[in-house]
Amino acid sequence: MTWLMVHQGDAPLVVAFPHTGTTIPPEIEDTLRSPWLALKDTDWWVDALYAFARDLGATTIRTGMSRTVIDVNRDPSGVSLYPGQITTGLCPTETFDGEPFYRPGEEPGEAEIARRRETWFDPYHRVLSEELARLRRRHAHVVLYDAHSIRGHVPRLFPGDLPDLNVGTNGGTTCAPALAEAVMAACGRSPYTHVLDGRFKGGWTTRHYGNPGAGFHATQMELAMRTYLAEPPVTAWGNWPADYDPARAQPLQSTLREVLEAALAFAKGQA
Repeated sequence: MTWLMVHQGDAPLVVAFPHTGTTIPPEIEDTLRSPWLALKDTDWWVDALYAFARDLGATTIRTGMSRTVIDVNRDPSGVSLYPGQITTGLCPTETFDGEPFYRPGEEPGEAEIARRRETWFDPYHRVLSEELARLRRRHAHVVLYDAHSIRGHVPRLFPGDLPDLNVGTNGGTTCAPALAEAVMAACGRSPYTHVLDGRFKGGWTTRHYGNPGAGFHATQMELAMRTYLAEPPVTAWGNWPADYDPARAQPLQSTLREVLEAALAFAKGQA
């Protein structure tokens, strides 16, 4: 599966990238109003930010398929992760700003959504489950770290500006308290604003796999993109996405390395 990239490590840590993909198959692209709009809400360059994770022995899993095709971090049943709040679905039909993706009448129906789930969602989670199980056989505790980013100012989704580092554990249910404390302590040593279980409490991946009693500890990190990109006040074709600048990203990478090292120390300390 050329769209699914897996690097196997031996440390008790899996770093997943569900929203960095930019591939849209031609038959789907033909139904869209704008290829640029379809990629607008990509978690731009997050896989590059965490390239160092392999050096820590982490397993990394990344889908190259765009979240517009299918969002592998949504409940496959279609249930909202944030009842009463605006969010996007399994096969989203609009941007975070409410702009429609599809030409009128071209939105995916039930049969098309089922096809996309079988083709891309199910294989992604099958591999993720297998990798977690593989590491759990070697370690008493394994951490799943779901890596995300979002524009720091999206009025339709949240008021004001998002904190820089947004850690999600679904109210402390997806991991042991000690892991959340270790991650937040690493965030606290950084110059970045941070919050635990704020607007982003963890998506379906974190909630589905987090089972601390069975040795699986899951957390999500949602980064405000301004921490590593030149984020314009208004995104438009031609100014977004901003180019990835390694020098600009380096301070954040140092903090993220501390975060992953803290997660690894937690997992190894629980053995």
